[in-house]
Amino acid sequence: MAPSDPALPRPVATLPPAVGPADRSASTPARAILLMVAAMAVLTVNDAIAKWLTQRVPVGEVLAVRGAMVVVMAVAWAAARGRLADLRVRRWRPNLMRGVLMATSTFLFVTSLSLLPIADAIAISFAGPIFGTVLGAMILGERVGWRRWSAVAVGFVGVVVMVRPTPEMIRLAALIPLGAALFGALRDVVTRRLGTGGESTLAILVVSTSVVALAGLTTLPFGWVPLGWPELGLFAGTAALVGIAQSLTIEALRHGEVGLVGPFKYTSLVWAVLLGALVWGDVPGPTIWLGSAIVIASGLYIWRRETMPARRAP
Repeated sequence: MAPSDPALPRPVATLPPAVGPADRSASTPARAILLMVAAMAVLTVNDAIAKWLTQRVPVGEVLAVRGAMVVVMAVAWAAARGRLADLRVRRWRPNLMRGVLMATSTFLFVTSLSLLPIADAIAISFAGPIFGTVLGAMILGERVGWRRWSAVAVGFVGVVVMVRPTPEMIRLAALIPLGAALFGALRDVVTRRLGTGGESTLAILVVSTSVVALAGLTTLPFGWVPLGWPELGLFAGTAALVGIAQSLTIEALRHGEVGLVGPFKYTSLVWAVLLGALVWGDVPGPTIWLGSAIVIASGLYIWRRETMPARRAP
């Protein structure tokens, strides 16, 4: 394969200055794990705001308005730091592909929420890390040993214990959140390839979010609702959170393999439990505590395995 093949990471010496030092290591496990855990925490807060918005505003309008705000904020952030060069897109095709995958995954998951109990949709969608581990090995050549597979499986068991899916989960509609998980995993694979190939985080964020916003814009003929200042304020808040969470996720996949950081998406449920307890006073039941303990134990095991200097095998 030729050195210029986009599937291969570029040598450090050829990276443009705008990319910065974040690309100097294609695999720094501890940093990658911390970034993904932080991304899930931010996304959990965002989901609480987005859930309130979608009770009044159509989903397509939410995606379009929020996406447009994310793009504006990202460009303003780059301009304020004198880093407009970071917005230059070097590879349009994989960036657009990531945007399409991101929009498809979001649409399928939101659709699944209208057809299945929320616990079922969440449980099925968390097959994403399993898909990611498989695709990382198949497409990116990541080494996945039995220990990492075991940790991923144990984390998934913890998720199932927490959400307690119903018998209705086993039906045709279950294929929709499963599709969302698959497209989300493919998005992560593309993100990993872009990140290790020298594309800046801002460029990836702006292109992908623009595609999602345009997808949401296509729902305009089906009826949008006028927005007041309170809604616009919430939109600004959720846009900022989405931008931060997406940036953290992109950086996590820049520093760590898909199969490594994927299982730490399970921590979003742990953050959701903590947020519910602190904000709404929802006291978790025994199954929530048990599932959370399993998820945390699985994550700590992966962390220990991947950050021990003498043992970096998957």
